[in-house]
Amino acid sequence: MADVQQRRRVPKRIATVLINSLKGGVVPRVGLPYITVGREAEISALLRDLDIVAEGGASFRFVVGRYGSGKSFLLQTIRNHAMGKNFVVADADLSPERRLQGTKGQGLATYRELVRNLSTRTRPEGGALTLVLDRWIAGVQNEVAAAGTLPSDPAFAAEVERRIYAVINDVREMVHGFDFARLLAEYYRAHVEGDDETKAYVTKWFRGEYRNKTEAKNELGVSCIISDDDWYDYIKLLARFLVGAGYAGFVVLVDELVNLYKIPHAVSRQYNYEKILTMYNDALQGRAEHLGIIMSGTPQCVDDRRRGLYSYEALRSRLTQGRFGREGMVDLLAPVIRLQPLTHEELLVLSEKLTDIHAELFGYERVLTQNDLVEFLQLELGRVGAESHITPREVIRDLIEMLDIMWQDPSVTVAGLLGSSEFVHAVPEGDDDEAVDPGYAEFTI
Repeated sequence: MADVQQRRRVPKRIATVLINSLKGGVVPRVGLPYITVGREAEISALLRDLDIVAEGGASFRFVVGRYGSGKSFLLQTIRNHAMGKNFVVADADLSPERRLQGTKGQGLATYRELVRNLSTRTRPEGGALTLVLDRWIAGVQNEVAAAGTLPSDPAFAAEVERRIYAVINDVREMVHGFDFARLLAEYYRAHVEGDDETKAYVTKWFRGEYRNKTEAKNELGVSCIISDDDWYDYIKLLARFLVGAGYAGFVVLVDELVNLYKIPHAVSRQYNYEKILTMYNDALQGRAEHLGIIMSGTPQCVDDRRRGLYSYEALRSRLTQGRFGREGMVDLLAPVIRLQPLTHEELLVLSEKLTDIHAELFGYERVLTQNDLVEFLQLELGRVGAESHITPREVIRDLIEMLDIMWQDPSVTVAGLLGSSEFVHAVPEGDDDEAVDPGYAEFTI
């Protein structure tokens, strides 16, 4: 009875997202605590980074693992934890059109994607830029009222404006801070005057959507725009502003580093790696505040000394493991976190969780026993090459497919299905040491 009650704690909407996402091979953005298994040490290490960011510091981490080994799941888990701790989070997947640096606006495209996905605890689905700006102004007004100056008091507006400009002045001394502060002031004035058109223009500017300075000059009267070369400076400005607006800090998640590894031109790759070096140095040398950055990729896109991050000597010397790490000791305080495979016991626990969720979602009594799941995992993990090729993504997709078939056809038995010659588990499309497919959806536990 206790197991049934535990299953029913997963809302149907979340259970649907979980099952559909995992069967499709992608990481669900909601409901992760219901299926999180393992990774306690890695999660704990990244949560300590959040504490550093909240105290005014900065952090930079790389999460490295094979396709389907757990990278994106870990990033999404930290994303949810960060929003719960009052951080603003932005995430983006790199692609041929989105890089950190480029000659055709690829860096600016990454900035736009990050701002588009700006998320908070009350707006976890993204698009929170306007919410953040309005919450900042409303928060200051509430603080002034709580201090005893009521909105009806003639001094109320002056005190609100004083506190607003205190936040604005805090970012003014930073690189591009004057322009950033000027646009914040413009947004506040438009808010007070009810000028929605100007607010929309300022929001457009913060999103990096002005194509040239002339367009910005005509609509806002400013001759500066966020560009491909300086977008990261505005990320640092956002982090400082967000703290002044009442948030704990800013966390940036960048996935699919393999797309930098796949850049065909060596000079373009080096420019992107140089941008990573700049961001890394800023975080570790104290030039960034209240900013946490996590990037994830495959071992090849990091370790390859011909095309990967390690081809850039300045990065390799900073990120390479020391002697003790190479001898098998795991250092979770190092800048690179390398994900270890889930144990067979952890995979069994995960399989049981998903079996319960599936049964509750479709309204039937669970028929698979623990022995059935053990037999299933033995079949999955006992194939030739499974140790180096099979990841949780393939195992979970097979499990959900099996559950779907058994639910749709009650005459199918576990023994009959698992023993069928037609039951073949999914095989990864490529090995990390061979060609990689940047479009291959990421699932990790």
